[in-house]
Amino acid sequence: MQQLTQTQFETNKVVLQKLQHHHLDDLLQAGKNPKIWQYVLSNYCKDKDTLEHWFNETAQYHAEKQLPLVIIDKKCNQLVGSTRLFSLDFNHDKLEIGHTFITPEFQRCHINTHAKYLLLSYAFEQLGAARVELRTHENNQKSRNAIARLGAQFEGIAWQDRKLIDGSYRNSAVFSVTHTIWPNVKQQLEAKL
Repeated sequence: MQQLTQTQFETNKVVLQKLQHHHLDDLLQAGKNPKIWQYVLSNYCKDKDTLEHWFNETAQYHAEKQLPLVIIDKKCNQLVGSTRLFSLDFNHDKLEIGHTFITPEFQRCHINTHAKYLLLSYAFEQLGAARVELRTHENNQKSRNAIARLGAQFEGIAWQDRKLIDGSYRNSAVFSVTHTIWPNVKQQLEAKL
């Protein structure tokens, strides 16, 4: 698997850009709805100080193994969320796509499909991944449905998979796309674009 080199991805409707400091005010605005954070590990958009700390300490951590991105809707030129490639495993040619949030007004539209299409294409066709995982809280049915609509295969529940900010553990619903099913998934996604 190759190293991360690309920092911007684009379709006719969505742009993904590497998260930069100048995005933070718009990211804070996009993440202000508390419903976004119900099933997420921590709400880094709860206030400006928290977002600054997260940007400096977490978003920049292990740059060779993660790429945090902002999601911009081209029609209204608005930052509408965030996502990332992370947990790159060069020994086993796999990675995760996640830490995704989309502001509620832009959920259940073209945003998630375009963003995930771009990231999956990059993972399989440029990086040479054999496997891409997507995980969400086991109780986050909205997210589970969105991942399944992409064509990812549900593999099961990973028990106590992520430690939450309060010290408890989250069980995660695990989905994957492998290089063997990517051509079919890609065709299905392209039909939805």
